[in-house]
Amino acid sequence: MNPYFEGNLTGNATTGGFKISYFLNQSINILTVLMLLVTMVSLGCTMKVSKIKNHLLKPKGVAIALVAQFCIMPVTAFSLAKILQMDSIKAVTVLICGCCPGGTLSNIFSLALKGDMNLSIVMTTCSSIAALGMMPLLLFVFCQGFSGLENAVPYGGITTTLVLTLVPCTAGILINYYTPKYAPVVTKTGLVVLVVCTILVSVLSGMAVRGVMWMIFMPDVLAAAALMPLTGFTLGYVMSAVSQCCRTISMETGCQNIQLCTAILKVAFPPEVIGPMFLFPLVYIMFQCGEALLLTLCFRCACFLLSFKEI
Repeated sequence: MNPYFEGNLTGNATTGGFKISYFLNQSINILTVLMLLVTMVSLGCTMKVSKIKNHLLKPKGVAIALVAQFCIMPVTAFSLAKILQMDSIKAVTVLICGCCPGGTLSNIFSLALKGDMNLSIVMTTCSSIAALGMMPLLLFVFCQGFSGLENAVPYGGITTTLVLTLVPCTAGILINYYTPKYAPVVTKTGLVVLVVCTILVSVLSGMAVRGVMWMIFMPDVLAAAALMPLTGFTLGYVMSAVSQCCRTISMETGCQNIQLCTAILKVAFPPEVIGPMFLFPLVYIMFQCGEALLLTLCFRCACFLLSFKEI
């Protein structure tokens, strides 16, 4: 950890004297990394090389999605952190979340919205690869707007975590390519492991932050968690309105890789620095899922009304 970073963050904000036992901290770290690895292997197992080639040969949708992902969300995160006058700890947390690539939940919601499932999976994979360069670059650029964060982000730890996403994703793609019959087994097993790890992380995190849980539910934190995905969904749809995949790109833009964000916040930062803010992605995903479900419900109702009128 960069001592300059730690000094600036702890000097500009407080985590309420947050302390966590070594065993509890390491347990959460290991489970968080395991969740990230399992998620990326499962994502890779849903990919088919032929479909990747088809979308890369006609890259319009992927290109629009990448521009939306790495423009809309980082700018939204930066703007909200400024407007809400967040302290340095909250600001860097929101920025990291905003600069993360798209998450796998976008694939599920794209399917629910009758979008292009294959395109969504390709977009998620491409944004994960692009994040290796884009995420450190965007964090460097936007951190210049906050006093004390200019040279403070632990780029080494973030890059290492990003590399951890590419290796298992590649492994999943290879499993699906060479032994496709095992891909569904790996995906289903991964889902079970992910659910178990999520429950364990939630319980252990609750034990770790029980005295300062209120910090996660501060008005500015809740506002950022609610407005970020909604802005991503809306502007992603508007930006891609010229194409036929606007619903897919909308979901891809607003759905962040929460497992990656959690892993970065938990592993790259000492617990006494980041405090309970490593749980921000969990607050974000609640609003992300709620808003995506609401949009899906509205879309399905609209489709039903249109089909009813045609009868």
